Amino acid sequence: MFTRMKNIDTAFRYVRGFTMLVIAGCVIICCYTLYRSFGSVAQMQDRVYILANGKALEAYASERKDNVPVEARDHVKSFHKLFFTLDPDDKVIKTNITKALYLADDSAKRIYDDLKENNFYSGIISGNISQTIQIDSVSIDVREYPYRFKCYARQNIIRTTSILKRSLLTEGALRNVSRSDNNPHGFLIERFNTVENKDLSAEARK
Repeated sequence: MFTRMKNIDTAFRYVRGFTMLVIAGCVIICCYTLYRSFGSVAQMQDRVYILANGKALEAYASERKDNVPVEARDHVKSFHKLFFTLDPDDKVIKTNITKALYLADDSAKRIYDDLKENNFYSGIISGNISQTIQIDSVSIDVREYPYRFKCYARQNIIRTTSILKRSLLTEGALRNVSRSDNNPHGFLIERFNTVENKDLSAEARK
C-alpha cells in the first residue's frame, strides 16, 4: 500500500515538473515571438514606398540628424531660387516671394519691403527685366545651433539689350521649425544678410 502511494506521489511530482517546464517553455516562446514581432513592425515603419512613373520604389527612413546638412543646403537653395528668380510679371513675383518668405523670418521680409519701397520690383516689370540665379555652393556649419550658412551664387540680369552678371554672397542661420506644405524641410532662415552683390561682367544681347 505504502509503496503504491509512494509511486503515485513520485509520478505526480514528475507530471508537475514536466507541466511547469512546458509552461515555462511556452512563456519563453511567446515572449520571443512578441519581441521579434515588435522588431519587425519597427523595421517596417522605417520603410516607405514611393510611386513614380507607375513603379513602386522602396525608400528607408532615417534620423533627422543624419540628413541635416543635406536638407539644410536644399532649404537654402530653395529660398534663394524663389527670392531671387524674378520675371516682369507682378503675379509671378508675388507668388515666388510669398513662397520664399515662408522659409525665412522677418529679416528677409525687411529686405523685400526695402526693395519694394525703392521701386525695385516696379522697375523689373516696367523694364521687362528677368533675373535668374545659379547656386554655386552652400556651406553649412552644423557644429553649433542655430546652424550658420553661407551661400555663393551668381545672378543673371537679363534686359532687352544686355545681360548683366553679378556675384552674390549671402549668410544667415537656420533653426528648426515644424514641417509643413509651405516649409517641407522644417527649417527657418534667420538673420538673413547679403554680404556681397557686385557686377562681374556685362554683355550685349544679339
